[in-house]
Amino acid sequence: MVRMTAIVVCAALAGCQAVPGEGPLASAINKDAGRSSADIGRLNAAVFEIVDVDNRSAHLVSDYVSSALKRRFGIGNAGVGRAVIGVGDQLKVTVFEAGSDGLFSTSESKQTSIDIVVQPDGTAAIPYVGTVRFAGRTLEEARKAILAALVSKAVEPDVIIATGDTPSRSVTVSGAVGKSSQVSLNLSGEQITDVIAKAGGATAQPYEAYVTIVRGKRTGTALLKSIIENPSENIYVQPGDQVFVTRDPRTFTLLGAVKGNARVEFGANDLNLLEAVALGGGGNDYTVDTKGYFLFRYEEPEVITGLVGQGRFNELLRKGMKPNRDGRYPIVYRFDMTHPDSLVVGQTFPIKSRDVIYAARHKSVDFSKFLSIIGAPLGIAAQGAGTVSVVGSVGN
Repeated sequence: MVRMTAIVVCAALAGCQAVPGEGPLASAINKDAGRSSADIGRLNAAVFEIVDVDNRSAHLVSDYVSSALKRRFGIGNAGVGRAVIGVGDQLKVTVFEAGSDGLFSTSESKQTSIDIVVQPDGTAAIPYVGTVRFAGRTLEEARKAILAALVSKAVEPDVIIATGDTPSRSVTVSGAVGKSSQVSLNLSGEQITDVIAKAGGATAQPYEAYVTIVRGKRTGTALLKSIIENPSENIYVQPGDQVFVTRDPRTFTLLGAVKGNARVEFGANDLNLLEAVALGGGGNDYTVDTKGYFLFRYEEPEVITGLVGQGRFNELLRKGMKPNRDGRYPIVYRFDMTHPDSLVVGQTFPIKSRDVIYAARHKSVDFSKFLSIIGAPLGIAAQGAGTVSVVGSVGN
């Protein structure tokens, strides 16, 4: 009789939702998905969307992760472009003459080398030539300008210009590298990994080293591992860029009905959804809802529109979905372990740093808790939509 009363009381308590629990049930997460804060009934509640992890969504997310570097940097992968001389550059100008009695030749040598430094006004002085503008010109353009000025003065002259130190064509590399320094760029152009190598290389493993480029008012950050694995994404640096390498071990958080709630380091180049759950010891056989594995993430808007469509994304924005400071939006991926193909799909779904994986408890767990509460020897009053008191020992 008492057990039947417990069932009635539990129903009155809105499915035992009033019973203390570790996080929300799967039904609560599913219910709040795509709803505005007004619909949820809680001021400033976060608006999010739920997407099932299936073969399509797993491949879409995986493909984006492997090809998003240029978009993440927002800088592009342009080549070196037109390499020009700049203020402060050190040059060696060598003038050759055909005769032995010229301005720059003797009986012992038919050439003279002149070391110059480009001045703040962009010019430098050459004997018998005068002031020459170097800044903004390529080496060939500067060579032709000097040669043209010597045609009527020297004996069949020719000119070669070689670069020394080129501070106008340097980038600053600092952080978790062998030696923080200013790296001069060569004329053929250099990429991210080139300048990092010149600074002694990264001191952290590629899968936990992040590279940030500051160019003017724009910044972009990417994992060094992603840059190495995608050569086309190894963008060219430009003069004046600042490159920062930081060690930040990638971690994810595992919560809910699993054998170990913890913040876990990847400890590897890659990590998929199944591996992440396994690192926490897997789900608890007695409490986990196998249909209720959820991954909470702030996702790139391009990924969300690819998953739900532009129309649905716009609808979520109207309902109040907000981005974080990096321009990413909240999304929840739902993973159903009762499907046989989940063991295949889970291997292709990549985990990102700072992901939160939540394993919801089965709804029967709350009912069991409720029975244990009302079955206490001294009796406990359960309050909610209704109230019942059980005093003394409870039998059959």
